[in-house]
Amino acid sequence: MDNLDQKIPDNKRSENAWAPPTQRMTVSGAPAEAMNLNVEGRQPTSPLQGFGQMWQKTFKIRLIGVEMTPVQVMQIWKENFPKFQPPENRFYPTMSEITPGEVLLIEGKVPPLPGLPSVLPVATGVMVLYADDEMFTVMCPEGHPLSGWNTFSAFEEDGTVVAQVQEQSRASDPLYEFFNRYLGASAQQDKIWTHVLSSLAAHLGVDGDVEMQKVLIDPKVQWSAAKNIWHNAAIRTVLYMPVILKRSLSRR
Repeated sequence: MDNLDQKIPDNKRSENAWAPPTQRMTVSGAPAEAMNLNVEGRQPTSPLQGFGQMWQKTFKIRLIGVEMTPVQVMQIWKENFPKFQPPENRFYPTMSEITPGEVLLIEGKVPPLPGLPSVLPVATGVMVLYADDEMFTVMCPEGHPLSGWNTFSAFEEDGTVVAQVQEQSRASDPLYEFFNRYLGASAQQDKIWTHVLSSLAAHLGVDGDVEMQKVLIDPKVQWSAAKNIWHNAAIRTVLYMPVILKRSLSRR
């Protein structure tokens, strides 16, 4: 967690802004329609526990013309976080919303091959590791496509408010790494954050280009983490689909 700690200025840190020490994630207060799958009881994972190459990706958009403070922009971002996701992604915050220690359930769909529609379901989630008035960081559980965290922030740069998403992660297991390198999963993930920032800007009544920067921090894979595939959320979601369909038909 040292790398993440270095990104948060001293004047932004407080005990209340950090999630309590968590060995395993616990979901409470989730909406009834959310699928609590591949999250409950899973350990949060940093890039140190992942398998694939380690990347840092930064996406940001300058909100030119927005007469708001970073705090005001972040408040709107938090309140509308699920709304700003692309259509194939559904985020389910709990009643406590984006607060330290809370878990956001995710139901997404990914394309099986480049150029094909997003049809393969993936149920997972993230835990809010840190949250203050101008930023928040979420951490991935075991089985998530990524081992690592994303930090969402709003700050002022040259007199303009900037909204930013910064990801530091590895693919969790060999299958996810294969999809990232050869089947376009990494580019698909990049499109998500581009969409989120563009949606935030549109909500605030402005338009702009999302800048993206990628830095390869560690080109090596960690074969000791190949066993992570046991928790692979994509595989487990597909295997669980007959149960979901049976329950749905029973309710009808």
